[in-house]
Amino acid sequence: MDFWRVLMGIGMMLHRLARPRPRHPAFHKDIEATVSPLKGKFRLNFYVPKDYNRHKKLKGVKRYPVVINFHGGGFVLGTAHDDARWCNIVVNEVGAVVVSVDYRLAPEHPFPTAVEDGADAILWLAQHADELMLDPDRFAVSGFSSGGNMSFTVPLCLQGELFERTASGANIVDGRAGSVPNAVIQPPPAYGAHLTPNGSRVPLVRQKSRLDRIAMLRQTGASSLSLISSYKDGSAVSVMTEASNAIVKIRGIVSFYPPTDYTQTRAQRRATCTRADQQLPAVFTELFDDSYLQPPSLDLAHPWLSPGVAPKRMLEALPDDIVLFCCEWDMLLAEGERFRDILSKDLGKRVHYHCVPGVPHGWDKAPNPLRESPGARQQYLVACKELKRMFDIEDDDDDDEHEHGHGKDLPCRQYHKSVDLGRHPLAQQQTA
Repeated sequence: MDFWRVLMGIGMMLHRLARPRPRHPAFHKDIEATVSPLKGKFRLNFYVPKDYNRHKKLKGVKRYPVVINFHGGGFVLGTAHDDARWCNIVVNEVGAVVVSVDYRLAPEHPFPTAVEDGADAILWLAQHADELMLDPDRFAVSGFSSGGNMSFTVPLCLQGELFERTASGANIVDGRAGSVPNAVIQPPPAYGAHLTPNGSRVPLVRQKSRLDRIAMLRQTGASSLSLISSYKDGSAVSVMTEASNAIVKIRGIVSFYPPTDYTQTRAQRRATCTRADQQLPAVFTELFDDSYLQPPSLDLAHPWLSPGVAPKRMLEALPDDIVLFCCEWDMLLAEGERFRDILSKDLGKRVHYHCVPGVPHGWDKAPNPLRESPGARQQYLVACKELKRMFDIEDDDDDDEHEHGHGKDLPCRQYHKSVDLGRHPLAQQQTA
């Protein structure tokens, strides 16, 4: 595992060397995990606008919108520095503070630790919004690949209280909270414990009866989720921490090439890909799945894992503004488009969908120190335009719905015809 992490670290270092080089985080905060029963610390990296420190010294009333970002790496690899280019562009174009979350990785911390750490990041930022000059009314989440999955599953995680209480706070007693098992939480198995003696992988199977982790954690008192209320607030979602009465409003989601349906096997996913030579190598996808999806009997339809098959009552309570980017040569394209249709056609959400033609998964992270990944900046700017709209920030560019196909249900290769994205063989080595 250390070998693959070092190798990816080198690739990401080369990626960041291309000009213009992104700035480093302005500062970081190490915070305690309170949602996960696996206690420990993880880091939040802060990218801030140029006038942030000046306003902080003046102790003014300025408040900045916030984008919480989750990096990719199959929940196994990667760091919060990997999306530095995205973070810098959002800071410059939107004027927002971007918080990149260094959530804990598998196999040391398997499902759902990453999602729980993402929830903790939002809760901590809510509680410290004043001292950090953050606008609690203008939060959004973003992510890439596995982090793109988290951009949906973290808000779903924060919904636990929503489906156990009515708006007035009365308990709902209709079985939706699940049964509470008479068991204590056991530490995760050591990596490899799920393998057979000859090293082959035990197939992951879907449990018919889902274990309700929220209910279990509340019974043991091991999670701060018992102190959280989440509710739909117009087109946004408000999250309140009862301990401090801090409230933040999540206005939207920006997700780049996310996995959304783990009930699909890797073979089924690969069969949908139009360019087999551009797929992620099986050595990576098996590493990701074997490490994160623990135990092997894990319910692969769990909403914190597979938002694409989550109950519609949960998806309805996501923010209404969703920006989704997929890649034409990606084994995750088909499930991404199915999820798009559920959100837009079934639930009526404002899904701004963009399929980038002629590129594989993770194309924007190509480890080329000589030039930026072609087309990545253009796509990031499209996302920034949507973030400004979510945050009610006036956009200097009044060209609405021009070449980007907003809201249009077109085949992938009909999007962004005018942008020369090129082809990136090395990009297929990036994370799922």
